[in-house]
Parts: sequence; structure tokens; C-alpha cells
Amino acid sequence: MRHINISTVDGKTNISFDTGLDPRAFARTKMSQSLIETGIVSYPDGSCEIWKPAGVNESNGLMSVWGPLFDSQRLDTFLEKTAELSVQTASKQAAQQAALQAVTFWIRAKMLLGDRKSASNPGAAFIRCEDGKTPGQKKGAVFFAPEHLSNRCLLTEGSETDRYNCPDLTGMETAAFCAGLMLYLILAGVHPYPAATIYQDMREGIFLPPHLAAAGLNKKMSELIFAALLLPVEKRRTAKSGSDILAGFLEILTDSENMVTGVSSLFDTLTTEESARLEKERKQFMFRQKTIVKTRRFVIHNKYAVIGVSAVLLFALFIFFSTTKSYSRRPTTEGMASDTVITAYYDAFSSLNHVFMEACVMGAGKDDINVAVSLFAVSKAREAYEYRNANAIIPARAWKENGGELPAPNVFGVTDLNIEYLAGGEEDDMIIYRTEYLMWSPTDDYSVKRSDVITLRRDRRKNWRITEILRTES
Repeated sequence: MRHINISTVDGKTNISFDTGLDPRAFARTKMSQSLIETGIVSYPDGSCEIWKPAGVNESNGLMSVWGPLFDSQRLDTFLEKTAELSVQTASKQAAQQAALQAVTFWIRAKMLLGDRKSASNPGAAFIRCEDGKTPGQKKGAVFFAPEHLSNRCLLTEGSETDRYNCPDLTGMETAAFCAGLMLYLILAGVHPYPAATIYQDMREGIFLPPHLAAAGLNKKMSELIFAALLLPVEKRRTAKSGSDILAGFLEILTDSENMVTGVSSLFDTLTTEESARLEKERKQFMFRQKTIVKTRRFVIHNKYAVIGVSAVLLFALFIFFSTTKSYSRRPTTEGMASDTVITAYYDAFSSLNHVFMEACVMGAGKDDINVAVSLFAVSKAREAYEYRNANAIIPARAWKENGGELPAPNVFGVTDLNIEYLAGGEEDDMIIYRTEYLMWSPTDDYSVKRSDVITLRRDRRKNWRITEILRTES
């Protein structure tokens, strides 16, 4: 039900504004102040006059404000009729032409009024598209209803959202945006912002470009509508002002005799190939835009969760790359002969270099490594607490080279190493050796004689690694 309409009060036809309020609510909300709010009528010759409410009427328990008749039709009814007819027929073309004429008159009226304030919602504008019965009632006149009163009535109609205006714009930019949106709806047959997130879409410029929504629409009109719809998007708006856009619309929509252009003249004839190309471009644009918008809005709406997940992922990547880098720097037995690996293993054992010992073994027992790790930890702890190296572990090889005096309580490691080949060979990727050596321990003053049977195999990188150690002591 329309709450702004032409009705009869006391036998007279007038424009009525049904507030949807009972007398008590009408008084409580101070809607009686609407009686001093004025509208404005703009005539095609540039003149205008003030429209004033004449009184208040109660009908069916609801209060209405009414005023002098302006023989015309609401602008939004033209637009709705165009949108309702989805199939291109004679009726559709006639509705498009009528709507185009009404919007052209509305644009001209806005231009004539300039910065003078007038209602922006098409539901609050009445367009005279035909000459009236009374002399002087020429077509092209536009009545802009009192803004506050009309907004109240449109809200009562159920129009909670003004689908033709962006609340961020003012002045001529408001009119230019509204004009561009209405022309888009007439020429493309669809609203540029059909989703419930209409204001967010307006602010972000989320719409199908006019040349894709209305295939064949001439370039100049497409560019003007595009510029109008980008006015709320600060980062994407063009250099055209609201006044420039409105003037551009009038230039295209009217001819030299000030007559409204036919809808068909706004479209260029397309070949089959051009139509197919535009359809393909339209589908690709919609898919790309839908993906980007969904992703961006998901991130915005879940920014704290995204930040948390991102932090965890970055930390995980840091650990991964740090670990990978650490492993890449670990020593290997690359380029070493099998007997050299054995010598290096015992030298690392004596110097408590457990990291290189790990590189030398592949599946062999870890007893030697565990001993080296434990003594390394003890040595570092003693150095930290005692602030001196007097009681630090002395490598057996260094001790012997310096004279090897007994007893040797702090000496650890291998001396007198002898390596004997037993079996295997390079071609078998397996070699067995026997080693004999003296093992010195920091807990004993004297050494222990050991004999190890050591098996080496090549790893996947063809490096020799110790896979088994069979040990006897005497």
C-alpha cells in the first residue's frame, strides 16, 4: 500500500501523506510539525513555487497530512513497472520510454534547482509526463514532496532502505548518483545493487559495469552511469562532478528540440561475435568480483581470527624454515672414505662433538653419543658455576700429545686407535672394520682397552655411515 498518493478529502482531490500513526502517536512524535514543512514544484521554464500542506485528516484511525493536488505520477512507479517486465516486448519498451522521460524531467528539475534542497528519494518525487487538463499544466513539471514527511511515509510503506541513494553523498552528487542508478535500472532492467548489503556495495563500488549489464549501451552513456555510481567510492571516483554528470545525462537524453531521446537510440547494434564476447566478459567479471568480495569481507568480518591464524601460520613457517636451515647446516660425512669416517667418529667422541657423532651413525647404538652429551652438559655446567676451566674435561688425544702423565682423572676419549679391515667393499656398499683403542674416562685414573667391530653402509646420498658397533672390553 502506498502512503504517498493522490486521494480525495472533503470532496477534493489532493496529495495525501499517510503517516500510519494514530492520533495519539501522531501527537507524541510531533508529526504536526510537518504542517510547516514545505515541498517545491519545479517547472520546465526554470520557475518554481513552494508547496505547503493544507491540513491533517483522520481516516480509519490513522492520521494523514494533505495538500494541494499536483496532477502527476510518482517517479518510483515508472521504475517499478520497468523492472517488473523482464521480457523485451512492446509493453516493456513503452514502460522503458515512459520511465526514461520521467527520469529526464527529474534530472532537469534537479539541475534547475541547483543547490536548493529537495527530496532525493524517487518515491517523494511526482512527475507530470502529460499536459494537464488545466491550462498552464505543461508536462515536465516535477513536485518534490516535503522531505521529512515523505521519508516517514516511505518508511511506513516498508521502504526501510532507500535503494536509490547513498547516505554518504550530498548536494548535486546525491542527484547524480540517483540519476545514474535509475538509468541503470531502466536500461539494464536490473538494480545495480540487488543484495541486502546495498550500502556496503555502494561504498565499495560493487556492481556490474553498465556496458556488461546492458549489452550494446553506447559508450558515452555507459561511462556517465559508471562515473555516477562511483561517486561514493573515494578511491575509484572519476574527475567528473555531480553537476558534470547530470549535464552529460541531459545532453544525451534530449535532442535539439528538447524532446526526450528514444531508448533504442541509446543502444548500438551488436554482431553475434560481439554479443558472445560481452557475455563471456560479463560471466568472468561476475565470478571474479564475487570471489574477491567474498574473500575481502570474510577477512574484514573475521579479522581477529584471521590475525590469530596468520600468526600461528607465520610461527609454524618460522619453525619449519629454521629447522630446515638448521638441518642444512648440520655436518655430514660427504666425501669421506669409510675408514676416515671411523677416525672422525672417535675424534668427535673424544672432543664431545655429539653433533658430528650423530652425522656419522645411521642406526647404530647411541650409547657413545649419550655419554658425549652427558659429559658435554656436565662440562658446561662446571664452567658456568665455577668460572674457570681447571676441572674441565681434557680430550685424551691432547693429553697424550702433551706428555700423558698419570694419573689422568679429567681425561676423556680415545688414544692408540688402530683400524683393521675385515670384509666388504666399495662395490657392496658395505664394509666391516675392527678397531682397537684405549678408552679414557674422567672417573678412572687409568684406561680400558676396547675392541669394536664396526659395520658401515652408504646412505641414500651415498655417504658412508656407521650402522652397527659390536664392542668388547678388557
